[in-house]
Amino acid sequence: MAKKGTLFLDEIGDMSASAQAKVLRALQENVIQRVGGEKNIKVNPRIIAATNKNLRKEIEEGNFREDLYHRLSVILIHVPTLNDRTDDIPMLADHFLTMTCAEHGIPRKKFTEDALEALKNTNWSGNIRELRNIIERMVILCDEEITGFDVNTFSNPRA
Repeated sequence: MAKKGTLFLDEIGDMSASAQAKVLRALQENVIQRVGGEKNIKVNPRIIAATNKNLRKEIEEGNFREDLYHRLSVILIHVPTLNDRTDDIPMLADHFLTMTCAEHGIPRKKFTEDALEALKNTNWSGNIRELRNIIERMVILCDEEITGFDVNTFSNPRA
């Protein structure tokens, strides 16, 4: 389906060695075979790959193929972690709050100032997905006003 489109490979750093070999072959030869199939299918997708791992380190440890890395690393974009951009958290939190309230048919709630400060002081090891999940949890379980106490109850603050 992506033979002339874009194929997004998420968490490519977690890909098995055998899957890496298959992806590399497809990229080198512009050909794939369906599982159980015998016929080659020509493909030419644009590949976008993402990972939260340091692929250079994974290569050194023998967990990721260097040739595949070079095939994929035509243009590298480093996106800083949420912990590295805490000033974005209030805006993102407000967006997820609005979205989650609408999805659940709940009247819009609001964050207190200490809630926003607590969100900024939380260690977001799961990045944006973790932030969204915690906000959804708070929308469902908290009162109309989400406080710093609520944030500390439902997340893991940095000490």
